[in-house]
Amino acid sequence: MVNVDRAQAMAYRVAALGLAERGSARPADLPVLDLGVQEYTPGSAEVALSARTSADTADNRLITVWAARGAPHRHRRADLTALVKQLWPISDADASARIKSGQIPEGMKLGIEAFRVTAEAFRAVVHESMPRGEVSTQVSKRVPRSLTYDCRSCGARHIAGNVWQHAGLSGGVEVQSRGRDAMLGPIPDAPPRPAANVGITELILTYLRFLGPAGPLEVGKYLGSSTAEMKSVWPADQLTEVTVEGRRAWLPAGAVKALRSASPQAGARFVPPMDPLLQARDRDLLVPDRAQQKEVWRTLGNPGALLLDGEIAGVWRAKISGRKRVALTVTAFASLSAPRRRQIENEAAEVARAREVPEATVTFE
Repeated sequence: MVNVDRAQAMAYRVAALGLAERGSARPADLPVLDLGVQEYTPGSAEVALSARTSADTADNRLITVWAARGAPHRHRRADLTALVKQLWPISDADASARIKSGQIPEGMKLGIEAFRVTAEAFRAVVHESMPRGEVSTQVSKRVPRSLTYDCRSCGARHIAGNVWQHAGLSGGVEVQSRGRDAMLGPIPDAPPRPAANVGITELILTYLRFLGPAGPLEVGKYLGSSTAEMKSVWPADQLTEVTVEGRRAWLPAGAVKALRSASPQAGARFVPPMDPLLQARDRDLLVPDRAQQKEVWRTLGNPGALLLDGEIAGVWRAKISGRKRVALTVTAFASLSAPRRRQIENEAAEVARAREVPEATVTFE
């Protein structure tokens, strides 16, 4: 049995996710792209990449698709053929758990069929760049009524958002832009819709390689599925059991050496909301203090997290001022020395680089 404390597990994750040292690899060559980088708000994915590499954050080998939990993620184009099979539900129960919604209580019961019909509707509709609203209208007409609901704000009947986003990748759709003028388009040379899940083991191992040690509960939450479904496909023969502060967890066997040798690395990083580091579902490990957890993970409008020497030490928000600067407001969980503040101010230049403005200012609250 491998036993580690919280600090060692945290140090392992920070290193595995590429946050211990900033390299110079192009974004698609970063290991973290095996997991994907969520685009929580416009520009947040670029901030996540700039925290890990000094290279230009633009990389045409990447594409934005609805992936884990139906959330928009940057992934390598070359990985989509495997990814679409890995994310396809493993069972009707798994599919129903992923699209669970009070808006479509009957539609949930369709299970995998909900994914299939929605994916086919996407492929019938999206042949060129189209406004998201137009795609929604056309897809909604092509799926069972039980997958749609009456939208009070616009007086129309729409497909439930969690259904269509979960089925977007299998429907061959890429997210071209977001916000008021959101556009969707066909993935060039899109892989076919899967007939069944292939590769759930690899997906679980990828999660654990970056966000382990962890267990079926955390993987289930990450995918929007259930603990029971993940237990049914848990690759125990490829994992090593680990205890973290007495809590039972698992890690891919090949990663145990890195866990044993992990230690915190000095430095500051601005990680954006929903950065891969913050996607771990065992939040007590990431941020033990419950009050601080509420600052990092909010119901709406999550801030970014300030990482100091491998620990989440505060939160930050950004406001762009034209094309000239990004103003960062930092709320630390403890007092900061003058040298530490200078270190944070220096790191803020990486956020400016990611947001393509020449200057960053930092205000400490």
